Amino acid sequence: MFNKFSAYQPQLLSVLRIVTGLLFISHGTAKVLGFPAVDGVPPPGLSLAGLSGPLELVLGALFLIGLFTRPVAFLASGFCAVGYWMVHAKMGAFPIVNGGETIALYCFVFLYFVAAGPGPWSVDSAMKKGG
Repeated sequence: MFNKFSAYQPQLLSVLRIVTGLLFISHGTAKVLGFPAVDGVPPPGLSLAGLSGPLELVLGALFLIGLFTRPVAFLASGFCAVGYWMVHAKMGAFPIVNGGETIALYCFVFLYFVAAGPGPWSVDSAMKKGG
């Protein structure tokens, strides 16, 4: 029964990329623009936390549209790994305890896209077809 869904794998890869990009951008807008307002979000500034907002905005936007997807995903995966170990891991050994479930999941979703590519609904795919 579920084998019928295999035909939609390429499109669902694009959907996963788009949703991940939108969610990642929201972390950046919360830090840079204060929207949506989230308790405990560090203020912008010249700190690692302050620099993470612009990175989340830029990487998230590129990932959302599927432009330079693999290198962007590689950078975002590394960014999330560093964020997990620098911020969350020191608050406890388990992601459920240290609040790091989201960033850990982002890390591995981005890592998957390094291997899988952007899917058919992306700027990368459109450029490949056109060139």
